[in-house]
Formats: sequence, C-alpha cells, structure tokens
Amino acid sequence: MSSENRIEIRGLNSFYNSRQVLFDISFSIPASRVTVIMGVSGCGKTTLFRHLTGLKSTGPGQIAVDGKDLGSFSETALSDYRRRIGVLFQSGALFNSLTLSENIAMPLHVHTDLAEETIRIMTLMKLNMVGLAEFGDYTPSQISGGMKKRAGLARALIMDPEMLFVDEPSSGLDPITAAGLDRLILNLRESRGMTIVVVTHELESAFKIADSIVVMDAGSVLAAGTPEEIRNSAGARVHQFLNREADPYRMHMEAYYERLLGDQWRSQ
Repeated sequence: MSSENRIEIRGLNSFYNSRQVLFDISFSIPASRVTVIMGVSGCGKTTLFRHLTGLKSTGPGQIAVDGKDLGSFSETALSDYRRRIGVLFQSGALFNSLTLSENIAMPLHVHTDLAEETIRIMTLMKLNMVGLAEFGDYTPSQISGGMKKRAGLARALIMDPEMLFVDEPSSGLDPITAAGLDRLILNLRESRGMTIVVVTHELESAFKIADSIVVMDAGSVLAAGTPEEIRNSAGARVHQFLNREADPYRMHMEAYYERLLGDQWRSQ
C-alpha cells in the first residue's frame, strides 16, 4: 500500500444473501485528506460505507487499512479498528433517553477507565468544538436536526479517532446549517490532519470539502479523482449527475435492479 493512502479498496464485491450490490469497487483513500463518495440514491454508497466502518464483513484482500487486510482481522483486531475510527451516521443515532452530554460521553464510559471528571471535561470540550456547550443537558427531542448532527459529530470525535466516517452530513439540513458542518469537517482536516470519508449526494457540499471524489452508480465506480478531474470527466453519467439532469436512463437502473433481484424483479 502506498504510504500516502490510508485505505485501499481493490476489487470489492458485496452481497446481501445471493444478491450482489457492489461490483469490483476499486479506489484509494489518501491519508489526512477528505474523500467524498457520492452518487444517486440507491447506488451502493451506504453498503460501501458499512464495509469501510467494519459494520459489514469484507472478504480477504479487498480492503487494506494501513497496509493490513481488513477482511482478515480477528474480532479483537476489528474491535481495535472500530475504536480508532469515528462514525457520524445520517440520523445522528443519538439515544433519546440520554442528554447530549451523556450521549457524547458514552464511548468513554464503554471503552476507557477514565475518571468521571476527566470524562466530563472531555465531553464539554467536544460540545464546545461543535458549538453546543450550552446544550449538554438537553435531550435529542429538545434540539433541532442540525444540532443533532453536530452532537453526533461530537460523539464521533470523543475518542480522538484517527479516521472519521460521515454519512450524509447535509441530509435534511438548511443551507446555513449544512455549511457550518462543512466548515467543521474542513477544520478537522486542517487542524488535526484527520483522514475523513464523507458519503453524500449533495454536490455543493462535495465540491466544497473534497480533496478527492469517487462517483458511484448502480453498484460500481464511475469515476475517481480530484474535484477538477471529476468536473472534467468525459463520462456521460457523471455529467448527468453533476448537471442535475433529469434521468432518461431509467432502463439502465431497471437493468441494475434486475441484476440485483432476478426473477423477483421480472415478475413485478
């Protein structure tokens, strides 16, 4: 693996039971950079995200992290890997019965033996980082969607991870709140040199934060490169996505669904 790359994906195929949903996915995630994975809904972004975060098992030789084969990790090695990464899920995934402070502190209670006062200080620092220092005693039901995303980000960062994975950070947010999250992501790259992977279909956000972009469609990679390389891509489907054009290629998606569902799709 190149020393410049933190993660390398080589020929990744993924299945749900007998149905293949990812087809020969290959690209690299550079260290200390923001990599954006984007594409239309249903293109396979979330499944890829699950592989990268260790939530879905990966076959040997398909994903390497720091030169080590993720698919060959023991349960102990996989648990260690998960402690090295932070994950911000699309919904924030906060526990409604806990306050924001309790939500953010939970990984420290589960994975460390730190004193309560140390945990309290670390939690307050992360709340302050995302602009929620005054809302630690609030529950998720008492705050807005954007605040939930920021609280989820604070929890993802509480263990000071080496890598951060973010799923649809701008989904459901107003433009100003979404821009604030973009700024937070860029600050993490600039101040901490963090390796960050963002899954999104929001074009403006993607081109604002990305050092490299991967465009997916129908379970495959259409293009991968710098934002400028993606803008200049010769691929018709890439241009269609970037230009937000209506989709005349419905038959292409039908072919993809038929490939996934087989006889079940043909009988509908």
